Amino acid sequence: MDYKALAQQTAQDVLSYGQDTSGWKVVKTSKKITVSSKASKKFHGNLYRVEGIIPESTCKLSDFLYKPENRVTWDKSLKVYNMVQKIDPDTFICHSITQSFAMGSISPRDFIDLVYFKRYEGNVNVISSKSVDFPAYPPSSNYIRGYNHACGYICSPLQENPAHSKLVMFVQTEMRGKLSPSVIEATMPSNLVSFILNAKDGIKTHKATVGRGCHHNGHSSPLKKK
Repeated sequence: MDYKALAQQTAQDVLSYGQDTSGWKVVKTSKKITVSSKASKKFHGNLYRVEGIIPESTCKLSDFLYKPENRVTWDKSLKVYNMVQKIDPDTFICHSITQSFAMGSISPRDFIDLVYFKRYEGNVNVISSKSVDFPAYPPSSNYIRGYNHACGYICSPLQENPAHSKLVMFVQTEMRGKLSPSVIEATMPSNLVSFILNAKDGIKTHKATVGRGCHHNGHSSPLKKK
């Protein structure tokens, strides 16, 4: 499989979601975080859009969200998040295992995702992910293997305060198993708000322990519409 080509296409998909302004329905607003949804074109479920402001520069926020060693420090929805293959400095394959949620009614899932970082003009960074087949990590009987259709973050400087960032996250996760869609739709918006709040708390802790500087080597590319 040409993982790099797939990663680049997934980043374009995430960008296209960011440019799509039609058909979104706000399903939850809490603590200055807005969750919207619309029917996914990839599967019989929803594409969720989550928006919030993070008090951190786009460069540092992107590094924080992108690097596996950071993710496990703040993302309370995960039991495990491990890089299992590095394809290049901007692209890797990750195995993750989620916690159960909705008071245990949704059991842990595991995922194999292709994760990719891309920097565009205007200091806009896209971190995309999409589930892939990876023979070294076949599905196990311990967990239901979920599937992430094109997901990701768009991080951009806040126009009125470039030291802060606008974070827009897109999620379209196929949980699989025997879950009722109504259970997922009832619990997903609150979980997505919690995810952003956990990221904000993690950033605060991270800022207290890490010095200044942004060390990602990603190259800028023109922001193209497709």
